Amino acid sequence: MSLVFAAFTPHPPLLIPNIGKENIDKLQATKKALEEMEKTLYISQPDTLLFITPHSKLFPESFTINANPELSFDFKDFGDLATRGTFNTDLNLIADISNAAKNQHIPLILQSDPSLDYGTGVPLFYLSQHLSNIKIIPIGYSLLDFKKHFDFGYFLKDIIMDSSKRVAVIASGDLSHRLSDKSPAGFSVMGKKFDDTLIETLKNGNISGLINMDEKFCQEAGECGLRSLLVLMGVLRNMNYNLKLHSYESPFGVGYLAADFALD
Repeated sequence: MSLVFAAFTPHPPLLIPNIGKENIDKLQATKKALEEMEKTLYISQPDTLLFITPHSKLFPESFTINANPELSFDFKDFGDLATRGTFNTDLNLIADISNAAKNQHIPLILQSDPSLDYGTGVPLFYLSQHLSNIKIIPIGYSLLDFKKHFDFGYFLKDIIMDSSKRVAVIASGDLSHRLSDKSPAGFSVMGKKFDDTLIETLKNGNISGLINMDEKFCQEAGECGLRSLLVLMGVLRNMNYNLKLHSYESPFGVGYLAADFALD
């Protein structure tokens, strides 16, 4: 039927209660944002959640889709042996995307892996609380240039709008990993500059500003979310939406932005 929901979410494993424990108190803004978005998503009654994730298997010159019929997330790599979830894959919509990609010579590789990466698993844990029968499609980005990611999103939009499904698109990604001495990648003055620039560019609706961000600047900032966001902005091209910036925080030296794009 149409695109019914669009959002950008962070994916810190510390948001998972059995992992974060007392540290979740330092992520209350992000946790509250995801809980609010879950309510909006539920109201939109999607059939399929399409995730764009930075943490699937990376192919530098090709986008990927995990087309395993059943997909599960767990967080055993983070010491949590209890939290898990299993979902069916939307194989019909994946076939539509794959066939169109072949016809349009768009680089796309189908994979088959029963496991979901944490870039999908963390937001899915929150957003699927009341969507037990939802189907999912995990899409991985590439190392192609920023414009090609935006164009890939616009390609996905055509498939989504021609589908009989109600589709939600969630772009998963953290911002700079270099905001402070606590940061896992070490500190860089470019970290805060990157996060401030990206948020301001989004507020201004300056999509060309996102596409034309300097790649060396982005690498120095240690970000992992820009390509995910660009695919989402391609999906939203020529659509009317109202940006809602739910939260931004960085208690552990990594920028966590949560936003949705309310569709008119």
